[in-house]
Amino acid sequence: MSTPQTYKPSEGKREEFRKYLEKAGIMDALTKVLVNLYEEVDKPEDALNYIIEKLSLQAGLETHKQLTAKLDEANSSIKQLQDEIEVLKAAAAENEDPETKSVHSVAKSEAAESPAGEEQPVQ
Repeated sequence: MSTPQTYKPSEGKREEFRKYLEKAGIMDALTKVLVNLYEEVDKPEDALNYIIEKLSLQAGLETHKQLTAKLDEANSSIKQLQDEIEVLKAAAAENEDPETKSVHSVAKSEAAESPAGEEQPVQ
C-alpha cells in the first residue's frame, strides 16, 4: 500500500508568491488583523468571521480614502473652473462693443415694456 504524495511547490514559486502578497499589502493586512485578534481580551467565538469583518473594514477605509481624495480633486477643479468663468465673463463685459451694449439694453428694455406675447421688432 502506497501513501499518497503531497504536492510541494518549489521554493522559487513560494518566494515569488510571498513577494506578491507583500507587494499587494495582504501580508500587512493579515498581520494587523491577527495581532488585533491576539490582543482581544474576549476572544470571539467565530474567529474566521472576526477576520473577515476586520479585513472588510480595512478595505472599506481604503476605498473611502480614495473616494474622498477624488472628491477633493473634483471640488478643486470645479472651483478653478468657476473662477475661470468669472474672469472670462468680466473680460467679455469689458471688451463688449459699446454699440452692441446699447442694442442689447434697448432690446431688453423694450421686451420689459411690451405686453406679454407681443414681439417688438429690434432696430
